[in-house]
Amino acid sequence: MEGAIRLFTGIIEETGVIAAIEKAATFARMRIECKAVLEGIRAGDSISVDGVCQTVVDVDGKGFDVQAIATTLSRTTLGFLEPGDSVNLERALALGARLGGHMVQGHVDGVGIVRAVSREGEHVLVEVTMPEVVAEVTVLHGSIAIQGVSLTVNRLPAPDVAQVALIPHTWENTTLRELEPGRRVNLEGDMVGRFVVHWLKLQRGAGVGDNGTARD
Repeated sequence: MEGAIRLFTGIIEETGVIAAIEKAATFARMRIECKAVLEGIRAGDSISVDGVCQTVVDVDGKGFDVQAIATTLSRTTLGFLEPGDSVNLERALALGARLGGHMVQGHVDGVGIVRAVSREGEHVLVEVTMPEVVAEVTVLHGSIAIQGVSLTVNRLPAPDVAQVALIPHTWENTTLRELEPGRRVNLEGDMVGRFVVHWLKLQRGAGVGDNGTARD
């Protein structure tokens, strides 16, 4: 997944539509039609497509093209997209811009499965089963990105399940409105949590205790 040094906020700017997909042996070229995110972008820029950081390879007044490599297609939901599908879009964070959501890299940690979708007043509650790599960095009231959308963990019904509450604006202006049980979704765990868990694993592997001293 491209754009290793790019950051996103998880605040979706608009939903685009997959206009065409050209599949090759090692990649898939996707044509995405949109409007708002075209402002200021050019070939070589990074853009988040359903939470996956991609590089724009061509752009015109109606949309842009990206090329998703085989690794990206196998590790995210991009490999399941078809012409006519809607996708969440966000341009990379500009230096000095407000960070309205949380720090999102566009590097999907794993694919989750929607377990339940229900309404509670004006909100929509969504439960998603997480792979271990996401579950271990997910905490109550912490952050998680689902299909590139910055969300707060509302509950943890099980160690591998996160519940989020979608406000009407998020439900109406992102592709999350299309979620239903069994649907695959791209998940990115909290970036800070990933670094903390990785560091702790390294320390334990090196024989260092939780208090920073060497273990016997």
